Amino acid sequence: MYLTPEEENTLDGEYGRSLQKAIEILVALGDIYGADRLIPVKSAQIAGVSYKTIGDAGLEWISDLEGEVRIPSVLNPAGMDIARWDEMGIDPFFAKKQQEIIEAYARLGIQTKCTCTPYYLEGFDVRMDDHIAWSESSAVSYANSVIGARTNREGGPSALAAALVGKTANYGYHLDHMREPVIAVEIDCHLEGADYGALGYIAGKDIGSRVAIFHMKDIPSKDEMKSLGAAMAASGAVALYHIEGVTPEAVRNKFTRPEETITVERKQIDDVYEANKEIDSTEIITVGCPHCSPKELQEIAELVDGKKLRKEMWVCTAREVAQRHPDLVRKIEKSGAKIVCDTCMVVSPAANRYSSMTVNSGKALAYVPSMCKVAARYATIADCIKEAGVLDEN
Repeated sequence: MYLTPEEENTLDGEYGRSLQKAIEILVALGDIYGADRLIPVKSAQIAGVSYKTIGDAGLEWISDLEGEVRIPSVLNPAGMDIARWDEMGIDPFFAKKQQEIIEAYARLGIQTKCTCTPYYLEGFDVRMDDHIAWSESSAVSYANSVIGARTNREGGPSALAAALVGKTANYGYHLDHMREPVIAVEIDCHLEGADYGALGYIAGKDIGSRVAIFHMKDIPSKDEMKSLGAAMAASGAVALYHIEGVTPEAVRNKFTRPEETITVERKQIDDVYEANKEIDSTEIITVGCPHCSPKELQEIAELVDGKKLRKEMWVCTAREVAQRHPDLVRKIEKSGAKIVCDTCMVVSPAANRYSSMTVNSGKALAYVPSMCKVAARYATIADCIKEAGVLDEN
């Protein structure tokens, strides 16, 4: 792999051990995947934030680094709401460790905005064909597929390395030919809302890590595409998909239809909703995986308006999004539901104390049973609120 003189000097340690370690990671990945060079990236989104997932070893590794990131960089969700962790029932020891992780990242110049939807943040704009280094699976899918930007599914260390160096190795989804679809997915029914998360939960298992192109009867919204991609990234390892006539690259490039085709039928979608019906009543309801958009907050606010909910309900979103929409936050929390920022039901230990959960996310449906040891049932947002129960209506 070609390195510029400055990159060679960085690799030799001329600019300090932290930058040397960072570029070593990037060069190693480039060598493994046959990259020709390092390329500049516009932004980084860094996983490996929750103390639940990285523990003391991860904290120590981050704390040992010095320097400052060269590009706008934000964090993946942490293990707790940074401002209201005590209300979530988080253990003080966990909270202390989590705060140390956040502070270690902050010392590197990283914005401590903990979200899996960085594309909602002001000043963190990403456009078609921008090269970026993002690591959270649903954010990677959204950036590649819905925006048409270019990123591999970075690990936490490689995204952090890219942030410090300002570059990443030129391989994988940064290259045109790697972005072409190799499998087609035919949808034989009309879809709306949570159907797209169910579709992703099904299709991801068959697609694996390949690039797919969908042929649909409907034009999904950006929120629906977010749900589709997030679920496929969790049930499979899909980092890029196209929708014929909808997603930007499918419109621009007019891809040739792949030879291999799978078909998803309405019954398969319905089966996702019907699964785990033996769970008569779930203990907690969670929405916002990935974090809720303003439009989703609006929908939830309208559905809970005038109601008092009986069960615990979390509505997960980015803190910045919540702060921009205080009226929606007030309306949702007036119902008894909790706006939860900085974290989600998957990476917070607060979810582990429940035995059963209703979710509106195909991603959460895939991860909650394995990562939280909590039984999960799938539903639309409206049915999630019905499951929360209503004590009274005003």
